[in-house]
Amino acid sequence: MVEALINSPADGTTPRRIADAYVHSLAELDPLTAVYLGLGPEDDDRLPDLSPAGQEAVAELARRTLAELDAVEAAGGVTDDAERRCARLLRERLTAELAVHDAGENFRAVRNLGSPLHGVREVFTMLPTETPEHWALIGRRMGRLPVAVAQYRELLTEGVERGLLSGPRQVVTVVGQIEEWLTGDQPGGWFGEFVQDAPVEQRAELTAIAVTAAESFAELRDWLRDVYGAAAAGRPDTTGRERYARWVRYWTGSDLDLDEAYGWAWEQFHELDAQMRAEAEKVLPGSTPMAAMAWLESDGPAIKGEENVRTYLQGLMDTAMADLQGVHFDLAEPLLRVESRIAPSGSAAAPYYTAPSLDFSRPGRTWLPLLGRDSFPVWDLVSTWYHEGVPGHHLQLAQWTYVADKLSTYQVTLGGVSANLEGWALYAERLMDELGYLTDPGHRLGYLNAQMMRALRVIVDIGMHVGLEFPADSPYKPGEAMRPDDAREFFGRYCGLSVDFLDSELIRYLGLPGQAIGYKLGERAWLRGRAAARAAAEARGEAFDQKAWHMAALSQGSLGLDDLVEVLAAL
Repeated sequence: MVEALINSPADGTTPRRIADAYVHSLAELDPLTAVYLGLGPEDDDRLPDLSPAGQEAVAELARRTLAELDAVEAAGGVTDDAERRCARLLRERLTAELAVHDAGENFRAVRNLGSPLHGVREVFTMLPTETPEHWALIGRRMGRLPVAVAQYRELLTEGVERGLLSGPRQVVTVVGQIEEWLTGDQPGGWFGEFVQDAPVEQRAELTAIAVTAAESFAELRDWLRDVYGAAAAGRPDTTGRERYARWVRYWTGSDLDLDEAYGWAWEQFHELDAQMRAEAEKVLPGSTPMAAMAWLESDGPAIKGEENVRTYLQGLMDTAMADLQGVHFDLAEPLLRVESRIAPSGSAAAPYYTAPSLDFSRPGRTWLPLLGRDSFPVWDLVSTWYHEGVPGHHLQLAQWTYVADKLSTYQVTLGGVSANLEGWALYAERLMDELGYLTDPGHRLGYLNAQMMRALRVIVDIGMHVGLEFPADSPYKPGEAMRPDDAREFFGRYCGLSVDFLDSELIRYLGLPGQAIGYKLGERAWLRGRAAARAAAEARGEAFDQKAWHMAALSQGSLGLDDLVEVLAAL
């Protein structure tokens, strides 16, 4: 239990106390938030209310919180820089979230990752499983899945009635994901397989619960395919500029100049293409980058077997942690633990990270989707795990957790800005290249390919949703409008990812408009902030202390791109 980390709003109300009261109230409304943060009571077996009423309750909490913030600011209750920074973040984040809610985007929540449906399944991977009591709690929570699924269907049904639907590609993809969740060697598919780790005397009861849960997902699959899919047929998969700009604010904390960002990403594309051609020559003389990456994928070093690749990735993080600690970072003991895990079947293609609970009882974890594979080429895994684990997401989010009581819990959890987080993780990959960890030509080509993927994300995400043209210097269809099929073809020509991964990525960009641009644009902000801090130190006649800068930067809590460069430059 970590309620002690949350400031009480009862005495001397300030923005930080308002922000932390919001965290506590949202954890009461949304049990998934409580699980993720480690805030809920130990016997809590609830799932969130996914119905329109449940969504509106969350929005109303945000409105009340903004009203409290207004009152404190009007009364002069913002007394120092720390309070002002928290107030600015809280206002910006809640305002951006309400803009998305009020536009009815929640009614379109059919996408291949990050939807309410994914949340109520993935929560089980975050629950403790050490005792029979833990498994009994899992059984009670899993028993609530049919209600949660019905509420989600109610939400989507209202979206159909309002004409607020997801695009047809998302529907087809989610139907396929649910089908995969329901497939397996055990009754109840993934749910049945999950409970097989329970004590023998509990398995029969838990399996029956899992089967009932799976049946509710099967009914939803059929409804999505036959009813929702018919309603969504013929609708655009893209958003248009107005909807896209709203989402960009949500994901980046900034009203970005989309045309400037699009042009800058094309500059990055040409620079990275030249670097990749040079590196490909080292991997396979006389080859193109795509040919060299194809060779690495088919004939390069690979890890065989699920447990072996999990162990390999754990070793990458352990080595990076040991090498960086005390030299480039100064980490507290709780941060030194991070776990490599295998993602649940039916996940999207991209690896991901989950942060530790606020009391570190659940450590940070990286997750690798298997995608039906048993062999894992390592050329692109190395840089990816520097991104997902150490020094990427784990160091930032675990450090945020460690300093939660010095800022506010909100600033290091729910107030997180995607572009800040993903920008740091991409900066972390670049840092490891700068420090000489990517000298192997295959590993470095994997790093450059990851950089290229993030530049291409800016290009295709903005281009598709806003309806821009391929520029005159594009090697692919110059002067033609960018449509999803063209974007997918262009992406595949210049990024060495598997066909399945590329297809999953395209669906991701269409379902989460604006999210994918935050990686490269966020890294740009981190690099600009570091460059400005170094220049300021040199102007003072001082050496730039990168270790101290890293720790100060990682201890600021969340910042949107509107504020990030300025704050980093002053450290």
